[in-house]
Amino acid sequence: MKSYALLCLIVLAAPVQAAAPEQSYLDLRDRYIAKFSKAKESDELSKQHDAALKELTSVLRGLMGPVTIKGLPTDGKSNVDTLFREDSGFGHLDGLGFASDGDKMQAVVTTTGLLRHWLRERREDGLPQEIGAALRSDRFYYYAIQDAAFAKYVELPVTKPVGASVAVAVLGLRGNGDLKGPPDEIDVVAIQGEKVFLVAARDVVKSAPIPTCEKVWKQMMAKPVDKKDPRGDMTREDNAMTAFTACFAKAAPSQSWFAAAVKKAQSQLDLLPLR
Repeated sequence: MKSYALLCLIVLAAPVQAAAPEQSYLDLRDRYIAKFSKAKESDELSKQHDAALKELTSVLRGLMGPVTIKGLPTDGKSNVDTLFREDSGFGHLDGLGFASDGDKMQAVVTTTGLLRHWLRERREDGLPQEIGAALRSDRFYYYAIQDAAFAKYVELPVTKPVGASVAVAVLGLRGNGDLKGPPDEIDVVAIQGEKVFLVAARDVVKSAPIPTCEKVWKQMMAKPVDKKDPRGDMTREDNAMTAFTACFAKAAPSQSWFAAAVKKAQSQLDLLPLR
């Protein structure tokens, strides 16, 4: 009995490992990251890097199986698009990536095992470690795809597709500069079994400023900067943005454009092979 109890404690204390095929992919990816991050740039290294991404793509296709997302090409590529640690955009979500012309719509298909591993790798970036909480965090949509920041404005109340255990939709704004403005990007995530689907679409809804929230922004930005804070200006703006988006999330459901945003989010979920 004591031996059995000790075994249970060991099992519970052991870290959760990725499944064997997923772990093989991660081991291969990490070997390439170690190789390229230490090497000096050259034309030959660039060719090797391209070949490495192709190999990772092949492994991911084997893991994910055939994937068809309406409106997007069927030949997905590795969503991890750089193996150099110092590159902008390093550390995107592991999975197969799909994109329309001009990247107006992008999708990533991964597994819950790879997602959990990626969340652990991004722990220091403030990403929640529980999947449900992570999918409701703007940091998830920032780090998972693209190289531009993302501000979540409001969660959209979508109906979970048949067969899906999780469905989340958010309306936000993406960019490399000011993230205050009418949000126009809808990102949706659905989980079916061990498969995770993310679809991000830009310029898909016309929202509008909410006067009461604009007032909140102005009030927050009118507060004096804390001179003891070395990030004084940025801290004030961050606080203003937090208050502004909280106001927006509360007021958005009563706006005339909100129903159209929810309908669009639902239509993005309908693009996924969740039957």
